[in-house]
Amino acid sequence: MKLATLKNGSPDGRLVVVARDLGQAVDATAIAPTMQQAVENWDSCAPRLDALYQALNAEDAAGAFAFDPGQAMAPLPRAYQFVDASAFLNHGNIMERAFNLTVEVPAGVPILIQRQADDFRGPCDDYAFPSEADNCDFEGEIAAITGPIPMGADPLRCEASIRLLTLFNDVSMRAHLPREMGMGFGFIQAKPATVFAPVAVTPDELGDAWQGGRVALDLHVSRNGEWFGHPNGREMDFSFGQLLAHLAYNRNLGAGTVLGTGTFSNRDHKAVGSSCLAERRALEVLEYGEPRTPFLRFGERLRFEMRNAAGQSLFGAIDNRYVAAGE
Repeated sequence: MKLATLKNGSPDGRLVVVARDLGQAVDATAIAPTMQQAVENWDSCAPRLDALYQALNAEDAAGAFAFDPGQAMAPLPRAYQFVDASAFLNHGNIMERAFNLTVEVPAGVPILIQRQADDFRGPCDDYAFPSEADNCDFEGEIAAITGPIPMGADPLRCEASIRLLTLFNDVSMRAHLPREMGMGFGFIQAKPATVFAPVAVTPDELGDAWQGGRVALDLHVSRNGEWFGHPNGREMDFSFGQLLAHLAYNRNLGAGTVLGTGTFSNRDHKAVGSSCLAERRALEVLEYGEPRTPFLRFGERLRFEMRNAAGQSLFGAIDNRYVAAGE
């Protein structure tokens, strides 16, 4: 099924069920007022939400209305925990080669970092940032939203605990990255608010593209209407189950934990492009000796979308304009 959160003036919005083709929606607040409450009470809410979803797809849901992505918040507008991974090792390899970096990562150990979870942005809202000197970048990723996971859970149990998947843009401010990496204590100014697609879906909506805890579909990225890349999720080196098991090694994970894949990156980058500027610029350093693609400027637009085998949009599109703060 497909779920979304619509704006209603509150921080958590109101929960709606969205049709498979994203054309219609129906209020679901009688079942769960918010996405967080649905995830926390999944065993009792999911069957009722699914029944509403089936009725909506059959054009038999009372009170159905046209779904407007412009009124959507992030599916989970704020979360108790957001952790991002770097699960596509190809991306790190490119960056290390281009900039002569030495990163000590033990074999088989995924890279994870705690992130800001109280200010997720909606799919169509303008994205404000302070200065073009921040070197604003983007990263196309998929996120899992989980149910509760007990400490020590194995990868299979962790994967089974994934309630929803969605698409997001992990906005980065590259000018601050070297300083914060050198301080050795995580990212603050380098990683501002994250932008999410309008819809979150249960893993079964992916069909055969849900493979081994990975989303084996192209992530289409465009900048100002021009193609930027369409890397596929099948090359993710760690599955969602493996990432969650690493995270849950010595802690319990609460319902509504959000875990990101890291930027999509494929080895055949010449054919499929990239999903972030830093990687494109690093590849230019390797080929030309210098980066040629500029960072984002005010007024630019980005679009991220993922389609299923039939060509239908799975999560709806992220379509943001980047503006000066205070505009």
